[in-house]
Amino acid sequence: MDIYEDARTVSRADLAAWLRQVASQLETGQVFYGAAGTIAVADQVHCELEIEQEGKDEFSIEIEFSWVNPKAAAPAEPAEEAEKADEAGSAETDADEEPAAALPAA
Repeated sequence: MDIYEDARTVSRADLAAWLRQVASQLETGQVFYGAAGTIAVADQVHCELEIEQEGKDEFSIEIEFSWVNPKAAAPAEPAEEAEKADEAGSAETDADEEPAAALPAA
């Protein structure tokens, strides 16, 4: 779902000024767009830079930022946490069972 899109031809100096403005907004954590739109930017952002040659004399640079809204990640429900605690407790009390294999370090 597109939220906003803008395309226009500008001078190199105007493009540089616009990129500086976007960079300043990114530092504050809010990017402004359109007449009155804003979008919150997460502290950690995935970045992509793509430079293409589309013909003998035509080039393009694409800059893309993406992130997941931290508010969208739901915390674990209390019932799930209780089940995990019960499993951990039963593993400690069942001495006859073999211990679970440890995951390799990342």
